Amino acid sequence: MMMSGFKRTQRDYPLSFKIAVVEKVEKGEMTYKQAGCSYGIQGRSTVLVWLRKYGRLDWSPGLPDQVKRRLPVALATVPLTPEQRIRELEEQLEQASQKTEFFNYLSITCSMTNGYNCHQNAQAEWINGILKMSFYSRVLQS
Repeated sequence: MMMSGFKRTQRDYPLSFKIAVVEKVEKGEMTYKQAGCSYGIQGRSTVLVWLRKYGRLDWSPGLPDQVKRRLPVALATVPLTPEQRIRELEEQLEQASQKTEFFNYLSITCSMTNGYNCHQNAQAEWINGILKMSFYSRVLQS
């Protein structure tokens, strides 16, 4: 039983509407703030919450803007030429060999089943962080 004169401020939006708004924002047709204004969505961060929940791009806070705004989904699905695919695989192989070389140098066992202890785990995570930072800096420079 509702009290008379009580106005509910929270609105419920259908899932199809949420996904349609998320797709428009991820395609770059409008920002999430513009989407909120143009569709009359209550709450400043509602669309951002939808992007994190239903979106295909990484909308988590704390990442550099260049990493957040990757290629739109439509462009990311374009098949690579054989030369591009070979180049991509060679880069992955190079990164894997660098990691292996690092871990072998520090004599860290990388397999969870081989039972590495907390010190080795922390060291491996630290090295992975360094490798990720160097990878992102190379990506952002190119």
